[in-house]
Amino acid sequence: MTQRPSILVARAIFPEVVARLREHFDVETNDTDAPFTPAQLAERLQGKVGVLTTGSERVDAGLLAACPQLRVVANIAVGYNNFDVPAMTAAGVLATNTPDVLTETTADFGFALLMATARRVTESEHFLRAGLWTKWALDMFAGAEVHGSTLGILGMGRIGQGIARRGAHGFGMKVVYHNRSRLDAASEAACQARYVSKAELLQQADHLVLVLPYSAESHHAIGATELAQMKPTATLINIARGGIVDDAALAVALRERRIAAAGLDVFEGEPKVHPDLLTVPNVVLTPHIASATIATRKAMANLAADNVIAFLNQGQPLTPLNPEVLPKELRA
Repeated sequence: MTQRPSILVARAIFPEVVARLREHFDVETNDTDAPFTPAQLAERLQGKVGVLTTGSERVDAGLLAACPQLRVVANIAVGYNNFDVPAMTAAGVLATNTPDVLTETTADFGFALLMATARRVTESEHFLRAGLWTKWALDMFAGAEVHGSTLGILGMGRIGQGIARRGAHGFGMKVVYHNRSRLDAASEAACQARYVSKAELLQQADHLVLVLPYSAESHHAIGATELAQMKPTATLINIARGGIVDDAALAVALRERRIAAAGLDVFEGEPKVHPDLLTVPNVVLTPHIASATIATRKAMANLAADNVIAFLNQGQPLTPLNPEVLPKELRA
């Protein structure tokens, strides 16, 4: 009897997804959901040909050298800054992610975070819970207008366009954006969005939403210099990746009211949060939950499983990040 391939599921996922994987493979799971150290991950991957990862598992040249049998790594995320893709390609290891299935859910959350930040929801709730609300006042927690204001978007991929549509069609916002490449005319029309330079974006936006992928080029794309170009009444929303914003510089700008407020779902070095961000009142903080609905998280886990099943059984993954590792006849 031929031995079935072995794979690892590096974090706890839905039991029904594990059951699907077990129809094809011998599956080792991490039911405690404690993140592996690099050494623990390398140990667990011995003899494994595939692994389902999250952003907490770093896949780099060192890990790949220690795990020569590894053939596919499926990230349960659309982002993949935990992957050294060139190193994976050099080792002949396929990388996949989970695009599309989380677009609308993440755009919903981005707009929810924008609203909570603009209208000072978290700050006012803390005030109420502390028993400080003793009277009504005309200017009590007066926030920023959303309807009719200018929505700025840095990074205009699927999620950015989803946020633009919500702002333009739902809230009558003027939408400006900056991206590495300009959208085609039809996409701009659908989003009612106008392309501007990054400097113009910073200067014009009442609410600036970051939705660009993390890379060496986008590291600290928003730092002290960029924050200084924003309106003092503006808000900043980051649902992209930690490291795109210089969190230390942002904390200073918030404390000194150089911008009005920020809403952050991602952080440098998460799950650690820069301590200065925990001491300023004008920031809404959430623990990387922009895609966190049951339906969407199941869809993400299922797509990661589908990639592993399709690649190891037929050699044809659904969403490869480095298709150059596939045989030429199987590349899209």
